Amino acid sequence: MLKSDAPPQDGRHRRSHVSRDKIVAAMLELVAEGRIAPSADEVASRAKVGLRTVFRHFADMESLYAALTHTLAEQYEMWLIPFDSSDWREQLIEVVERRTATYERLLPFKRAGDAHRHMSPAMQSHHTHILGIMRQRLLSFLPASITNDVLRFETIDLMLSFDVWERLRDQQKLDPTVARQIVEHEVVRLAG
Repeated sequence: MLKSDAPPQDGRHRRSHVSRDKIVAAMLELVAEGRIAPSADEVASRAKVGLRTVFRHFADMESLYAALTHTLAEQYEMWLIPFDSSDWREQLIEVVERRTATYERLLPFKRAGDAHRHMSPAMQSHHTHILGIMRQRLLSFLPASITNDVLRFETIDLMLSFDVWERLRDQQKLDPTVARQIVEHEVVRLAG
C-alpha cells in the first residue's frame, strides 16, 4: 500500500517544481519587459497559476526576488571561465567584453534590483558577493603596479562597473557598441 502512495507523491513533487519554475520564469519575463515591480497578481497571471500557488512557493515577494536573483547569478558564471590569453592586457580586454555583454543582457534586472535591493537582505547579500567576485577577478591578474596604485585600480574597477554601463546606456543613450568602446578605451588608457 505504501508503494502505491509513492508515485502520487513524486507526481505532486514534480508538479510543485514545475509550478515554482513557472513562477520564477514569469517574474523574469515581466522584469525583462521593463516591469520593475511586478505584483504577485501579475506574476500569477503570467505563470498561469493561482495567487495562492505563488505564495505557497514564496512566503513573500522578497523571497521571489531572492529566487530571481539566484537564477540570474548563472549569467555571471561566464566571468569565471579561464581567460583565453595569458597576457594580462589581453585578459583585461576579455574582462571588458565579458562584463559589458553580461551587463547588456541584465540591464532590466539591474533596474529592478536597484529598486528593491534596499528592502531585501538576500538581494543585498548577493549584490555584495558579486561585487567581491568582480574585484577579486581584477586583483587576480592585474600587475602589482596597478593594484597597488589606488587611484588607477579603483578607477579601472569603477569603469568596469554595472553602474557605468547603465549610465552610458540609459542616461547617455549610447549604442552598446559605442558604450563598450568607451569602457575599453578608458580601461586600456588607465592600465597604461
